[in-house]
Amino acid sequence: MRTYIIKSLFKHPFTFSITIRSQTTSAQYVASRARDATFEKLMDKYKNFVKVIAIQDLILSNPNKTPPCISLDFLSKLSQKLHLNRGAPSILRKYPHIFHIFYDPAKSQAFCRLTDTALEISRKEEEAVNASLPLVVDRLVRLLFMSTSKSLPLRAVFKVWRELGLPDDFEDSVIVKNPNLFRLCDGNEPRTHVLKLVGEFPDNHFTAAVENWRVTECCREDCSVDRMDIRYSFKHVYPPGMRLSKTFRAKAGLKGLEKRAVAIVHEFLSLTVEKMVEVEKISHFRNCFGIDMNIRDLFLDHPGMFYLSTKGKRHTVFLREAYERGRLIDPNPVYDVRRKLLILFFWGAMIC
Repeated sequence: MRTYIIKSLFKHPFTFSITIRSQTTSAQYVASRARDATFEKLMDKYKNFVKVIAIQDLILSNPNKTPPCISLDFLSKLSQKLHLNRGAPSILRKYPHIFHIFYDPAKSQAFCRLTDTALEISRKEEEAVNASLPLVVDRLVRLLFMSTSKSLPLRAVFKVWRELGLPDDFEDSVIVKNPNLFRLCDGNEPRTHVLKLVGEFPDNHFTAAVENWRVTECCREDCSVDRMDIRYSFKHVYPPGMRLSKTFRAKAGLKGLEKRAVAIVHEFLSLTVEKMVEVEKISHFRNCFGIDMNIRDLFLDHPGMFYLSTKGKRHTVFLREAYERGRLIDPNPVYDVRRKLLILFFWGAMIC
């Protein structure tokens, strides 16, 4: 196995927890799982915020206008795709701190643009992303290295470009400008492309994110776990009030494939800017990562490591250890700027 996060995977058992599930369907298990009030409250905010982000990206994708704007007619045609159940004008008016509607008499049409404050935040996010390009390149290299073939469909990468903090022009600013690392090739289907890692890296070149926790844990004076066990463990943060049965903690009874899958999705989430991603998006990488199991079930079976929320008709997974009281413990510049837009979003929601 060439993937760096699974070195010695089958030689040593991981120490981590699983839920021993009875014969229930995934839907039943999702409905009956222990809910974490902190993450649920966070997703209450995000379920509409993702719609705002989608509209913002549409506006910013029209650089020919100064300032960038789109017509309400065009946005209304996309209402169903963007899940704007009450129509585009309704959500635009709900968040006046972010969107400004104006009428263009020359075109006899109503348009929408970002407010000056929202536009400034988007510029600051772009600056933060550009300032972190070396980290962005590293994330993309690590993502490709996790693939069994060191390659990924470009369309799958497009699904998570925002989650990975990639520039919106990453094909040019990241891939083309780093020919020593990346190469775009034609895919097996018409008009598809595959992104390949062309640089040579030894199997021990990268350090998985979980290793940082393991090193810190081993160095603690009050460490109560055997240091040999920690070398192959993951951090667990269980929901408040969650009752653990006697069969809940299982140390060596997992199949090797499940151990490997947990390690991969843990690393995937660690690479994201906000340590969260929609399950549907990460599922696009399942075959490339060689995960032969349902990823949603994987998250459900390891609630000490992952939290799965179904708010807003989306299944979103969080990396538990990265959060405290609904915020990242170790924030980054891109995350900090996005929080500013989230605060602006709250202002609009509160006055309506």
